[in-house]
Amino acid sequence: MDGNQPSTATTTYASAPAASGIFGTKIPSSVAFAAGVLLFFMPFIDIKCNNMSLKKVSGFELATGFQMKKNSSDNPFLNDMKTGNDEGAAKTSTKSEKKEPSMFAMIALGLGVLGLGLSFVKSKAAMGGAIVTGIGAAGSLIGLMLDVKKKIKADMSSMGGSSGNNGASKDFGDFGKELGDQMKITADFTPWFYVAVVAFLAAAFFCYKRMQSSKT
Repeated sequence: MDGNQPSTATTTYASAPAASGIFGTKIPSSVAFAAGVLLFFMPFIDIKCNNMSLKKVSGFELATGFQMKKNSSDNPFLNDMKTGNDEGAAKTSTKSEKKEPSMFAMIALGLGVLGLGLSFVKSKAAMGGAIVTGIGAAGSLIGLMLDVKKKIKADMSSMGGSSGNNGASKDFGDFGKELGDQMKITADFTPWFYVAVVAFLAAAFFCYKRMQSSKT
């Protein structure tokens, strides 16, 4: 073999790992969880009487409890009734009711905060936990919606709405039947509520994508 002949050497280059992209980072899931939690400070429910807004309740108020004032001075229909039953109307105008915290709202908020904390941890166990909390928070909000609608229906029945007028008759005497027939209490969920549900589901999806991209 000729000593002057240049030797050939084969150089092997390790292929660079494919970039995982933005889904491989904690940013999408953390932002989605943070958005879901912050949305609790926005109005989730608009409580109405005959399409007139009585109170807008935030998600945080649903989770901690709130005061519901029954002020007839803001309701033209009840104002008209004062001429026929001043005493009963006066009592109604001063009533207030403490609404207890909703267990569904408390669970949703707690899971959202927990998921936000887990989204910063770089481990598959934490990512899996964040997926569960995201889905759980969204499910709790849906449970909240069903529970509120159920309670509104029960309240209408007790006050003499579509299911009767015994409660209204007790409070307003001769005007009870008219009140029971005409008063309609509803709870409309605002777009902020639905955005919060989507945010938690998106957070769970982003955590799943991050776990797929993770090599640990």
